[in-house]
Amino acid sequence: MNQALSQRREKYSKLFMNSISLIGWILILFSFVKLEHPGEPIVLGLLFLFLLISEYYPMPVWRGQTAITFPVVYVLFLLYGFSYTAIAYAGAVLIVNLIHQRPLRTVFFNPAQLVLSFYAAAVTLPLIQPLLDKMALTPIIQGIFEYIILLAVYVVINNLIVDLVLFIRPQNYSFKMWKHKTITEMNSAAISLIYGITLYVVGSQNRGEIDVFAYFFFFSPLVGISLLSATIARLRREKNRLKLLFSITTELNQMLPSQDWLSALRGSFNELIGAEASLLWIKRDGEWELSFKDGRALGDCKMPSAAFDEFKEMRHPVIYNDRKKAGGAAADCFDDDVKAFVYSPLVIENETIGMFIIARSRTKSFQDDDVQSIATLANQLAVIIKTRMLFTEKEKRIVLEERNRIARDIHDGVAQTLAGAVMKLETAGKKFNKNPEETRKLVDESVLGLRESLKEVRESIYALRPYPTERAKLAEAILRKIEAVQKEYKQEIAFEIRGQEQELSPMVEKVLFDTFQESLQNAIKHSQAAKIEILLSYQSEHILLKIKDDGSGFSLFQAMLKARNQPHFGILQMNDAAEKINASLQIDSKEGSGTEVVITVPRMGIEGGSINDQAHASG
Repeated sequence: MNQALSQRREKYSKLFMNSISLIGWILILFSFVKLEHPGEPIVLGLLFLFLLISEYYPMPVWRGQTAITFPVVYVLFLLYGFSYTAIAYAGAVLIVNLIHQRPLRTVFFNPAQLVLSFYAAAVTLPLIQPLLDKMALTPIIQGIFEYIILLAVYVVINNLIVDLVLFIRPQNYSFKMWKHKTITEMNSAAISLIYGITLYVVGSQNRGEIDVFAYFFFFSPLVGISLLSATIARLRREKNRLKLLFSITTELNQMLPSQDWLSALRGSFNELIGAEASLLWIKRDGEWELSFKDGRALGDCKMPSAAFDEFKEMRHPVIYNDRKKAGGAAADCFDDDVKAFVYSPLVIENETIGMFIIARSRTKSFQDDDVQSIATLANQLAVIIKTRMLFTEKEKRIVLEERNRIARDIHDGVAQTLAGAVMKLETAGKKFNKNPEETRKLVDESVLGLRESLKEVRESIYALRPYPTERAKLAEAILRKIEAVQKEYKQEIAFEIRGQEQELSPMVEKVLFDTFQESLQNAIKHSQAAKIEILLSYQSEHILLKIKDDGSGFSLFQAMLKARNQPHFGILQMNDAAEKINASLQIDSKEGSGTEVVITVPRMGIEGGSINDQAHASG
């Protein structure tokens, strides 16, 4: 039902625009019939050139930009009448729209609605003229009043036509958008008013007559200011575009392994590129998956395999300006009123690993700058996706290595012991009647071996059990361990969390928990610490875990020499584990001065999810 309503509103919008275009162009064509030889064709040509430049280089105003052309149009009207004004105005706007490659409907609508608006103002002026004549105003004041009336009617009619189009069409036209547009137009009207009044005062030369050359030279600064300000505004927009693009890519990098890492595109990307819909497919293990959708895109879109084969062959962005002519393989994945698309492949090492599709409702609405921004972001996404794949493969490899180590330990330890025990028991069975003492000895040795095997089996089972951080979040696992230690040793331990707590990758959580557990055990058993302070800090660029005690401390050099010959999870093992997750480990200790262990993990280890800031303390 909503789609049917949307289609009806789109139909009415087109009908209204076509009606305005038809009436406006009939008026423009009729103006050709009434043309007479112009008095000063050179001046007419120069004013047309000024009009064209002012239209092409709109002047920036507060919260927008607008073409300050009305003073030039007004002088054309005074000097050459409505017919030349309508043709010159429509011609300038038509040329600019064609240069900008706007949709055909817009190309014809814009000149028509502007000419109609000015015609309405020109028709209104004679109706007010008798009232102005009765007021017996001076020529300058009367000219200013006429200018104000003409400008006011023109602005009201022009904005009314545009507002009706925006209101009728199915796209949302909020009060905020109307307010923004109205403020921009009012700024334009204010500048035109000031310029027009100044033009009258200066151009009259105290005679109340139009001085063509005075007006001509008077318009030169307006055109110059339009050129300069438009150039400055374009540079400023480019600066803001690059700044926003940098902000998006930085946020994507920071959220690299996050499950919701693509959330950085929402909102910010629309601001950057003005996209009304976007989709992202990513190729994982040979299969294409829809990983992101935003705006007027269909989330349950299913495409044939031939479409993905087309994706694989693409290496550069492809633009589809008009859906009716061609919309690409994924056009059906967007609402019907979405018209223009950019397909930007995510390419790494000459392989397409994803496809980023951006869409707008207007045909021919993507410019070169837009495509460049989309391609830059697609390249960044390609790097991030490849990095995520490598990151995942690294964790899988580490888990596989750990499993193989446990398997080797079982094979070389438990299996060998059990095999030896079985052989001894078999021998004992054969010697039971002949040599009871030898039998007893063999049985005792077998029982001892079996007890050792049982111990090793239990250790292996313990190693295979879910890690504390797999059963709970890191902070909760640390808190449970602290409570268990306090219950056993009556130790004073303070635990604090800073920043916004977030989920981490399983490997990062394991290394952090192991580092905490080893440091806590050393503080209790070896340092005889009276107080232990633990800090878990989630910062913008990294995560920090600090374990500090006031115990006896130790010589770091001696401890490292000792750790080389002991297989337990000591200093060297902590450092090796930290290197696996690209973390840095710092241990600060002196004999008699306590110990401080700090491990810092870059934000690469974060994996989505967050909870409110909080702090736990226990003692």
